[in-house]
Amino acid sequence: MRSHSLRFRMTLWYAGVLGLCVTLAGAAMYIGLATYMERSLRNSLRAEARGIGENFLTLWKQRGEAFALSEINDYAPDIQSRYLRVTRPDGTVLYLSHPPKDGSFNPATVPMWKTPLAPGQGDSTTVRAPKRVVLERLGYDAGDGHVYIIEAGASYQSIALVLHGLMLIFLIGIPGVVAVTVAGGYVIMRQGLAPVREITEHAERISSRTFSERLPVMNTGDELESLSLSLNRMITRLEGAFDHINRFSADVAHELRTPLAILRGELEAVARQRQLSPDLLETIGSTLEEVDRLTRIVEHLLIISRLDAGEALMTSRVNLGEMTASIVEQMKLLAEEKAIAIKQSIAAEVEVEGDPLRLGQAVVNLLDNAIKYTPQGGRVEVAVGKSHDRALITVVDTGGGIASDALPHIFERFYRTDRARARDSGGAGLGLSIVKAICSAHSGAVRVESSESLGSQFTIELPLAQPAPMAANGDTRQAAGALRSS
Repeated sequence: MRSHSLRFRMTLWYAGVLGLCVTLAGAAMYIGLATYMERSLRNSLRAEARGIGENFLTLWKQRGEAFALSEINDYAPDIQSRYLRVTRPDGTVLYLSHPPKDGSFNPATVPMWKTPLAPGQGDSTTVRAPKRVVLERLGYDAGDGHVYIIEAGASYQSIALVLHGLMLIFLIGIPGVVAVTVAGGYVIMRQGLAPVREITEHAERISSRTFSERLPVMNTGDELESLSLSLNRMITRLEGAFDHINRFSADVAHELRTPLAILRGELEAVARQRQLSPDLLETIGSTLEEVDRLTRIVEHLLIISRLDAGEALMTSRVNLGEMTASIVEQMKLLAEEKAIAIKQSIAAEVEVEGDPLRLGQAVVNLLDNAIKYTPQGGRVEVAVGKSHDRALITVVDTGGGIASDALPHIFERFYRTDRARARDSGGAGLGLSIVKAICSAHSGAVRVESSESLGSQFTIELPLAQPAPMAANGDTRQAAGALRSS
């Protein structure tokens, strides 16, 4: 999901930058072309006005006005879609061209130039007649000291048509170029991020139980290859650290079992002596209870350490419904002491592949925890069912619930929401840690939902067993009967 979001953001950024750059380049090209074409047209008109003065006005002085006008008409400005007007020094029009053949403007509507110009002085302007016309005016001395004004003009329509075509090309071409480029960039980006996606998928599958796996190394010779190698080295170090911790915990738990057994035996031997005072007997009894409590803690630590270390499970096909029903029957005696009602809703044929002893232990721990923290006269509900390809075991109680700040830590070792009450009830904060370790060993999970004063709900999720012609159910009842002491 994050990879898709990154690609989407990068694609948007890339498209935005590319679109802006192409738009700015197109705008610069449009303005540059418009300026160049108008300047070229004005230079042409200016040269044309000068040519009219040099060729025709001089000819008019030499051979008469009629001959000069006929020569100018032969120049045919109307056919070339040009405008030409020559004004005498007294302000009267010597010559005015006919309307151009394309009808782009009307020469008669072009306003007269009233400001006198010095010989050789020019002026540039743009008028509407009725459409836009580019004009160049030139003052010309025909040799008699009088200044004639020569006006040469042309419709701006030819430039406008070119610019309009260019604008259409931009409007159609720029989005197409951006779309093709972005699509190509997205494909390239997707291919470039594919190794990152593969590394992420492999990293998500690595846990404390699968530290032997390594991330794929991309032989690209770039930063991705260095990243993969660095992460693999880090995983190797973590694997060593976890192995060391698991071995240490297992070794400590194993080594403590013998001295605790010896201590218990010696205390029991002392307690059997008749000459002991009542106070000393009470002290020995209290010490034996603490020894029993330490023994249970050591056993639980040993179980967790073995599960975390990947202990081989005695796997068989387990009918969760039958196993849970058997455990509920045994736990009812404990519930009746507190007048707690246990209700059960167990679906048939809910089977998983797993160790019946460990799975039963997980259910016993959840039920024992629910009964322990449900007040007198409360209720505990147990359900077994299916959801898609997962088997579900749910235990709901009507106890005091768990504070929201404690929920993230509830499965941590030795964590207790109420340490004083937990110690009075003999708890060490390892029961739920064992449940989590058992679920992880079976490729499952356990989750909790709780609110203060509203009770708690624990749910175990396990992969369903593949359908088999004959259900080979293990002796789950017998396995469950051996778990009450846990």
